[in-house]
Amino acid sequence: MKKITIKTFDTRVLPCILTLANLLFGFLAIIFSFGHTLRLASAMIMLSVLMDSLDGKVARKFKANSDFGKELDSLSDLVSFGLAPAVLVYAFVFHTYWPFWGIWSSAFFVMCGAVRLARFNILPSSDYFVGVPITFAGGFMALLLLFNDLLPWTAFPVCLFMFGVLMVSSLHVPKLGK
Repeated sequence: MKKITIKTFDTRVLPCILTLANLLFGFLAIIFSFGHTLRLASAMIMLSVLMDSLDGKVARKFKANSDFGKELDSLSDLVSFGLAPAVLVYAFVFHTYWPFWGIWSSAFFVMCGAVRLARFNILPSSDYFVGVPITFAGGFMALLLLFNDLLPWTAFPVCLFMFGVLMVSSLHVPKLGK
């Protein structure tokens, strides 16, 4: 008698699903910024941080690391932690206080994030990051936005510039939780 089996779920797909969830939440953050729902938009970036943390852990657990996954992760991170926070800062701060220069400050942050991710993809793996990770920079900016009523608007261009420079710097940042 022939045994019938149900094909098991391919665990190599799971990290990519989590990475795509990261991208989805980043996209939703941008969409929610159009509706001027700051808390929901910031929460989407925080969920992106969670998904970004989980995709790496799951990939290592199931030995599902791949070049494809690394590229997909970087593309997702650029949207969720580069573009989304920059759009949020522009929509909720710069649009009112600094419309022209705010565009350039936000663009600078996104471009530095792109350079940082491209450099990350070509460097050999080590026990530290070169430059501040875009996940931290973008997550911090989203968190900072939750306090935009308590902070002077000038804190935002300073933080965008500072994090932009730190992302492309040669600063060695230890990898935690690996």
